[in-house]
Amino acid sequence: MLFPIGDDQVKGGHYPLFSYAFIALNVAVFLWQASLPADELEMLITHYGSIPYETVRGQDLYTLFTSMFLHGGWMHLLGNMLFLWVFADNIEATIGSGRFLLFYLLGGLAAHLGHIYFYPDSPIPTVGASGAISAVMGAYLVMFPGSRVLIWFFFFTFRVPAILFLGFWIWQQWNNGQAALNVTTAEAAGVAWWAHIGGFVFGILAGIRYRIQYQTHRARPAAATFEDDDLV
Repeated sequence: MLFPIGDDQVKGGHYPLFSYAFIALNVAVFLWQASLPADELEMLITHYGSIPYETVRGQDLYTLFTSMFLHGGWMHLLGNMLFLWVFADNIEATIGSGRFLLFYLLGGLAAHLGHIYFYPDSPIPTVGASGAISAVMGAYLVMFPGSRVLIWFFFFTFRVPAILFLGFWIWQQWNNGQAALNVTTAEAAGVAWWAHIGGFVFGILAGIRYRIQYQTHRARPAAATFEDDDLV
């Protein structure tokens, strides 16, 4: 497995307040989850996880947001937080904290839409920040395709362009998503591949908008956002 552990940082720009706050919040919520007895944890996931069957019927719509801050285990949490740590700060530094907050939450909703479209009758709760983080990765691919991502692979580290790493990542999600369509809902419930794809597509569209917007206004002498060489 290839793990991203760093990247080229945007010079100047906005402080990534929400990028770090989301990491802290997700960790805090998971520590609370880990402290609960098994029966209470199951009730928590059922009550605050997003269940497609209920969502399409207009029930418990708040779970579309609460589910973004729940995780199914330590590896689920650590994997998501690692990707959030690496990719989110450059996006927030560029577009600002307020816009990043809205972008992140909308990305999470788009991810839910992708999953619900293929599994509208699923009674299985979905949890995790990976849908919203997939949106971050989609925007990163468009805004910083030439940024070098530091990869850890067993005992080796090396750098690759973001377009290669993220292109390989979404290719994996697409293949797994296609394979999941050939099995039952229960068997496919382990990973919401189409949530990842839905979030990623939303991120690409938002990233195109942000890139055009900030390239158009890059000569404006306002507060620092990014330098011309950052969007490569």
